[in-house]
This record gives sequence, structure tokens and C-alpha cells, in this order.
Amino acid sequence: MNQSDLSTFRDFALVCASAAAAAIMPHFRQRMDIEDKGGSHGFDPVTVADRTAEQAIRALIETHHADHGIEGEEFGLVRADAKYRWVIDPIDGTKSFMAGLPGWGILIALLEDDLPVLGVMHQPFIGETFEGDGHHASYAGRLGRYRLRTSGCTSVEEAILTTTSPQLLGPAENIARFHAVESHVKLSRYGGDCYGYCMLAAGHIDLVIEAGLNRYDIAALIPIVEGAGGVVTDWSGGSALNGATVIAAATPALHSQAIALLEN
Repeated sequence: MNQSDLSTFRDFALVCASAAAAAIMPHFRQRMDIEDKGGSHGFDPVTVADRTAEQAIRALIETHHADHGIEGEEFGLVRADAKYRWVIDPIDGTKSFMAGLPGWGILIALLEDDLPVLGVMHQPFIGETFEGDGHHASYAGRLGRYRLRTSGCTSVEEAILTTTSPQLLGPAENIARFHAVESHVKLSRYGGDCYGYCMLAAGHIDLVIEAGLNRYDIAALIPIVEGAGGVVTDWSGGSALNGATVIAAATPALHSQAIALLEN
């Protein structure tokens, strides 16, 4: 993809994020009905805000890029064989959203030939946007606009680690593997959903380790973290695009150390 096309798609993704925000914000910190979708990780909530936000994004894609594929958390996949596919998580962190906490975000990714080439995370309540294309990543918000850079941390012992919740890591074996890394780090914090990856890209967190993710949970975050100089893979060092297990690290050296601890 040339830079002109990438810039056009970036601008369009930001328009989609704004449309989703307009659908979501009337519901934030308001009483609403919560539906449980169920699943392997227990309570899996969805709200009218999730659904109307995804519908708003889909409507824009259908109007302006009707030949593109769309894959969203709430309404599935259309045009799976398209060269370009938009991957949408209208509210990543619905549990935080329903609890009135600001650690959620709108995730929009663009895949080209099934590779993530653009990612946007927008948090409308705080007013922050993180974006990346795998080569560059940037922040825009109340702190201004600047390029994102990971911390450069190369030692597990000096690292700050986060995961949304150890309870979401799945079977006991996964939890034990996570704690094998956690026992070595300087500090660990829980919570944050997509914000953990954005804080890694911004240089404030050094490691994110999670499991049980889907493609729409991670696709937008890969080009943001990689664009800031970080590494994102599954726990075996392969592609993280399809979710399941994910590890993101500030540097290749830190990533290698964390992978080795996960594998022991």
C-alpha cells in the first residue's frame, strides 16, 4: 500500500472512530440493560452502546468502501475474501465500560491481504487517540500530539507488566506461566484492556501478557505497538493476529526473556 492510500484510510478510520464515539458516549455512566453473551471465560457482556457503535462504523464502510471486508465483534464477518478488511471492536473493555471506568476504547484495524497495516484506538471520554501503521505510531489528545516510542526496557527484572485480569488467562497452566514471568518483574498491574498496549507503545508499560483474545481484540493494537518499536506475538513467538495467547514487549530482548519464562 502506498503512503497516499494509507493516509486516506487513516483519515477514514478516524472518521469511523468519531462516529462510534457519538454512538457510545450517550450511554457511558448511564444505567442500561446488560446482556450476557456467555462463552468460555464466563460473563461476557454486551450493551446497546457496543451494537450501535459497530453499526455506525459498518454503515460508513458500506457507504465509502463497499468492496472491503468487515469483521466485527457483534455482527460477524462479510466479504471474507476481500483484499482489504476492517476489523472492529466497538468497545474493547465492555466490563470496564459498564463499571463506569475509563479503561476501554474503540478499536479499528485495517488488514491488507490478512496483514494488519493500520490500527486506531480511540477513547472518547478521556479524549485520546493512539494510531499506528507498523512503522510509525502516534498519540493525539490532551497532552498534544507526538510520536509514540516504547521504553527500551531490555530486562524482565526492570519491567512493568500488565494483564487485564489473571482470571481471563484461561486454564491453570496459563495462569502459572503468567505468574512465572510476573515473579521476575519490577511491578505488575491489572486492568486496562486495550489501554495496556497503548501505554506500552507510549513507554509507560514494558510487557503485556494475555490469553483468550480474539482477532478483533488485538488486530488494531499490533500496528500501534510495532510502530512504536515494540514486539507482538503469541506465547510461542508466532503471529498474534488471530488472538488466543498474546505477549507484547517493549524490545526484542525483553520479549525473548519473557517468552523463555513462559515456556519453562
